[in-house]
Amino acid sequence: MKPYTYYILFIILVSFLSCKNRKLNYVTYYSKVNEIDSIYRMADQPEKAIRKFKRLFQKYEPKNQELTEEYKTYIQLADHYHKDFGGKKSLYKLITLNAPYGNDYKKLYPLCRKYGIDSVEVNQKVADWKKNLNKRLVDSFTIAMIRDQEGRPENIPLVYKNIEKNADLFFWTFKHYGFPDGQKIGRLGNNDVFIAMPTLLSHMIGSKKYPEFRKKLFEYVKSGHCSPQEYALMSDTYDYYRNTAVRYSLRNNNQDSVRINRNRKSIGLPSIKHSSKIRKDKFKKK
Repeated sequence: MKPYTYYILFIILVSFLSCKNRKLNYVTYYSKVNEIDSIYRMADQPEKAIRKFKRLFQKYEPKNQELTEEYKTYIQLADHYHKDFGGKKSLYKLITLNAPYGNDYKKLYPLCRKYGIDSVEVNQKVADWKKNLNKRLVDSFTIAMIRDQEGRPENIPLVYKNIEKNADLFFWTFKHYGFPDGQKIGRLGNNDVFIAMPTLLSHMIGSKKYPEFRKKLFEYVKSGHCSPQEYALMSDTYDYYRNTAVRYSLRNNNQDSVRINRNRKSIGLPSIKHSSKIRKDKFKKK
């Protein structure tokens, strides 16, 4: 093999490794999801959406955001149009992504059965997922959720004391485990205590450490561990309609809507109109 051939192969290898090691920005992922979802939901071009979803999920480890459910949408559309979506391997991934949402995974039974995965195997996958949750974090955030409600609304000093304790827990978790998302701790804590992460996050605005907390949380939005919805609800609560302007409310004048949509886009949220369509479609299916 000639020397220049070795050189070309070396350049290709370095380029490949640098691409593999480059951190992916999930704000870009969410923006792409919104673009593709709009092609499917608003432009009514499902087959084009399937192709674009497939390319997206080849680059990014898929999420399956609440309401949008982009990975589930992709698999269901691909199945309907007889396109290859990865079969059992992709369905196993979807089961795991749905596992934190109570019994929602059971809605996948019919689709899974078509590809040779019966309900017993689906249930076992969810059971295995539960066994792999971070027990220490489940214990800690069960306590944090109970603590969060203590003293509300009368005992303000106790409320603020507990906010600081929970802020310290979050920073300790960030350092040792990263963001405590649903794949690490699920949605139900010990004794079926509901761990309302958006509530815990929005209450961090009362912490002295909030500026640092907000900055850190945005890093987790970019890494794909914290959803843009959770971040927006927290920052919205802090800014109280004034600055962030990413609110879910649809009661805004046209000038506000332009600003709101611009800021929603900056963190990967769909426009107000698109978000409303997603919600209507979701609740129509129930």
